Amino acid sequence: MARRRPSDPPILPGFSHIRMLGFGGFADVFLYEQNMPRRHVAVKVMRADVVTESVRQMFQVEANLMAQLSAHPNILTVYQASISADGRPYLVMELCSAQLAERFRRERIPVAEVLRIAVQIGSAVETAHRQGLLHRDIKPSNILTTAYGHPVLSDFGIAATLSAAWVHDAVGMSIPWSAPEVLLDTTPGAITSEVWSLAATVHSLLAGRSPFEAVDGSHNSDELIARITRAKVPAIGRDDVPTSLEGLLRRGMSRDPARRQQSALELVRELQTVELELGFTPTPADVAVEDWTRITADDPADRTIVRGVAHEQSASVVHRRRRRVPSSPTALAPAAVGEARRPPRRGRLAAGILGGAAIAVVALGALIAVFVIQDDSADLPRVSGVSADVDGSTVVFRWADPGLGPTDSYRVRVADGEATVQRSAEFAVVAPAGERICLTVSVARDGRVGPPSAEQCAEGAGG
Repeated sequence: MARRRPSDPPILPGFSHIRMLGFGGFADVFLYEQNMPRRHVAVKVMRADVVTESVRQMFQVEANLMAQLSAHPNILTVYQASISADGRPYLVMELCSAQLAERFRRERIPVAEVLRIAVQIGSAVETAHRQGLLHRDIKPSNILTTAYGHPVLSDFGIAATLSAAWVHDAVGMSIPWSAPEVLLDTTPGAITSEVWSLAATVHSLLAGRSPFEAVDGSHNSDELIARITRAKVPAIGRDDVPTSLEGLLRRGMSRDPARRQQSALELVRELQTVELELGFTPTPADVAVEDWTRITADDPADRTIVRGVAHEQSASVVHRRRRRVPSSPTALAPAAVGEARRPPRRGRLAAGILGGAAIAVVALGALIAVFVIQDDSADLPRVSGVSADVDGSTVVFRWADPGLGPTDSYRVRVADGEATVQRSAEFAVVAPAGERICLTVSVARDGRVGPPSAEQCAEGAGG
């Protein structure tokens, strides 16, 4: 099949065309120089032959949605979204490198680097989910790298809101990183489908090829789909990858969605635990801060408005805030969710269009819309029997399920620290030798928090 001819670059006021960067099924990407402020940017332009009135409306809807999502440090920055004089929607984006998509196939990426990328991209996916948006095309080529080496998630061009009804064959997909239920057309996508894709992407970065890719290089779509929907997840084949990491990725790629991690954040939390196991400083997972504002709208059909998202600040492995500088050279830096080691990039306008160019694509940020949790719900079940296990500098608290509902979460509050929310009935904290850690656990439901458990304390034993 002959490849199509790339489209001509549009004339954009304030921008000078330099050259083409790449092209895909729905859009082309060009390198432009912005006149003011002067900088190089990537401009993604939809093909004229795919632009219809409905596509323009979809472009506007997604542009509005992305504008609500801003400033996430691991999501590609979009500077501008508009329509060119010839009627083609376009996006002006941060110029990033797509080298990761080639690098993982030609060289062995260190486990520590893959874990860092996985946690950061996982937090971006979690952010999108909390805003009610599915990415729907998580794969290595949609992880770009900024000029400062930070991974950013790109190409929300085939994204759909979690509540929207989409025609299955109207949405593109990347087979090697698509969940079995998506390939079998039993669902257009779900959070657990995204968990599968995220786990498959991490597996690929470690293995040097997609999880079910034939060693002989055969890429027959039917055979690949058959392996993804029927075969066991193959081993990564690296002696420096711990069994715990292989196990959590295998769980993330379970054929049964119910057996997977039930959120991107749950997968991120397990990846951070592996970082601790290997002696690495856990990578911060950037999600929204604790106090959020509910977004409302007069039009109940407006897909750009987020409703009913019941999350508070979430966390995984949490590091204690210290009131003084630690004397130990191996002391770990704070890694609670929302505490980034670098400030978030600002000034993001995000927008989305259908597209598949491999270099620079639609982006979003992370401004979550929900509510402020209030501690006034004595009718909620109470957590009891919190226990603590100490393993060196790691303290793991566990408790029994008091009857958690399908939309409930646990709110964990560490003494002198911030509250976090999670679905798992365990919570790991890094504590240097002799430092006492105390916490309480409550059930959170619909913006309310039940009575706290009895306080449970433990001391770190050091490593």
